Amino acid sequence: MLDFTSALYLGLRHPSQSLRAWSALTTGKPAALEPPASALVVARQLAALQGCEHATLLPSTLHLFWDLCGLLAREQVRIYMDAGAYAVGRWGVERAAAQGVPVRSFPHHDAAAAHVLIERDRRSARRPIIIADGFCPTCASAAPLAQLLQSVEPYGGELIIDDTQALGVFGAPSADAPYGRGGGGSLPWHGVASPRVIAGSSLAKGFGVPMAVLSGSRRVIHRFEECSETRLHSSPTSLAVLRAAEHALAVNCRQGDRLRLYLLHLVERFRAGLRQIGLTARGGLFPVQVLSFKGIHAPALHLRLLGLGIRTILVRCCRGLGTCLGFLITALHRPADIDCAIEALDRLIVRHPARIS
Repeated sequence: MLDFTSALYLGLRHPSQSLRAWSALTTGKPAALEPPASALVVARQLAALQGCEHATLLPSTLHLFWDLCGLLAREQVRIYMDAGAYAVGRWGVERAAAQGVPVRSFPHHDAAAAHVLIERDRRSARRPIIIADGFCPTCASAAPLAQLLQSVEPYGGELIIDDTQALGVFGAPSADAPYGRGGGGSLPWHGVASPRVIAGSSLAKGFGVPMAVLSGSRRVIHRFEECSETRLHSSPTSLAVLRAAEHALAVNCRQGDRLRLYLLHLVERFRAGLRQIGLTARGGLFPVQVLSFKGIHAPALHLRLLGLGIRTILVRCCRGLGTCLGFLITALHRPADIDCAIEALDRLIVRHPARIS
């Protein structure tokens, strides 16, 4: 089965023999009491990679946004949420709303609309908080971080981004590296460094590690750690996962830019193959390629491809464009895999479209 459903973009899988040994999965102590020593080291490395002062680790972005939005609910804030924000961030916002925080929504990645809403509320005693995704893979658009930040800074607010998709893929801009260098995500990619920016990200995609990191100013991260409920009532990130994070960061340092360049070549090959058979995809150079076709039923095409041994995903698009077919390309794929997918699309769509309309 040829699989295009995995978001392990750099192909990092961390088999146990590649990791430092651990004597137990957990210390049996909550992170609030005694975080594992290696967690502090990994957090420092991730903060530096993203260009932030400080960072802390959590088992998942669900823990992260539950805690972060619960902390916001204790303050005089007003939340402005991007309408296309990923579900986990929205769940956190729903928690804050349930505790009385006013929430407004603005169109996906529309900085001007967010600014208008904030200006209308400028007489409010509540400081503005914007929550958005750093990069949206379904429409291949990056959040306008600098413009969003400009809307909240004058009022002492913060910009909170979910940078899960960009972390490990994008980095500091470079003329010879279209994804940038380093893999630090949206903040170095946009050249944004501000104590008013908070980044919450999963490492489960670009770095292949099921854990999350919250990065920002030292003041914000220290306050989060002091007030976190999940750090008190939940187990910390397991030692096995921390070993995988160590490994991921080491691999990223040694060969991350080479893996990103190889991934880029695969994405370019896929898009060039589509053009040759008269098709296009949204996604730009990002490894999530989303296809939509007039007269073609995406779920039917998904099933026909599955019958040919090619596994794809069905994507609910962020801008109300319905359900589309998606291919997730990773550094584990070979050029021959890309060619096989293009040949299958050519056979099903170009030569026999009536069978899936």
